[in-house]
Amino acid sequence: MDLRQLELFLAVIDQSSVTKAAVRMGLSTSAVSLQLRNLAAGMRTELFVKSGKRLLPTPAALRLAEHARSLLQHVDQIEREFENDPAKDSRPFFLACGATTLIYRLGRPLRLLRKQFPQITMRITVMPTEEMVAGVLDRRFDLALVSLPFPTGDLGVMPLFDEEMLILRPSAKRMRGWHVGAIQPSELAGASFLLYPKRSNMRAMIDQFFLDTGIQPKVTMEADDTEVIKGLVESGFGYSILPEFALHSGSRFFQAFRLPGRRLGRVQALVYARPENPRALTMSIAKFLHGALAGARSPGRASGASKSPPK
Repeated sequence: MDLRQLELFLAVIDQSSVTKAAVRMGLSTSAVSLQLRNLAAGMRTELFVKSGKRLLPTPAALRLAEHARSLLQHVDQIEREFENDPAKDSRPFFLACGATTLIYRLGRPLRLLRKQFPQITMRITVMPTEEMVAGVLDRRFDLALVSLPFPTGDLGVMPLFDEEMLILRPSAKRMRGWHVGAIQPSELAGASFLLYPKRSNMRAMIDQFFLDTGIQPKVTMEADDTEVIKGLVESGFGYSILPEFALHSGSRFFQAFRLPGRRLGRVQALVYARPENPRALTMSIAKFLHGALAGARSPGRASGASKSPPK
């Protein structure tokens, strides 16, 4: 028994005629008759009897018809649910991103995204880059917005924008306006630093920056949350290095610096799996977010040229 046999069987039930059913299904009468015989043999029962010119279903055939209609309706529902059309895809969509990016960059793009794809139930998970990449690789997430550089294996990568990481120093008075000063490595010697945890990709970038510049930081505290670190810096607990986009709001009891001739930055990018049968909605959402975020202007300065999304 297969689905095609059941479709032909129901056509004969509805038409009470093999000939009419064959016309409806675009087949020859002999082809339909053969499939009915094969179905009856497979079910080990008689499905139709002739009464004059009419073909009447047996009680067994009527019971089979009930099951067949229910089964084919369920199959149709499955096909519609997994139809690879972004406008019709209503399955939950799983997006992962970092807390800083979600707070400072994704508010408006997500509002626009929900208007563009109102049928989607979007589920957002906040976690570090290393966990997001692992989640995309094992298909727990459809799409993730991560910080590069980080090994992405065979995942597709769509760069969005470049963001500078700045050195923060506590300030006794509130800073007005936005200014990034210059600071020498010697001025950081002996300073206490509040940084992201060792296990994080952000910390790996910062540690490499220190190594390249010959700075040996004294790390006195670690925290996962950018806002927590920024608050501790403002309270005078030490220096830090944080993403620029997180620094343009709040009380700003800190000064921002960069080392002359040394720039520390991260690239924000979308990563996605590249299976043999990709979900069309994933690329539609990725391109939508690329248009909303790529080359976006920094709150403090104009950003560089954006990159075009892949075709």
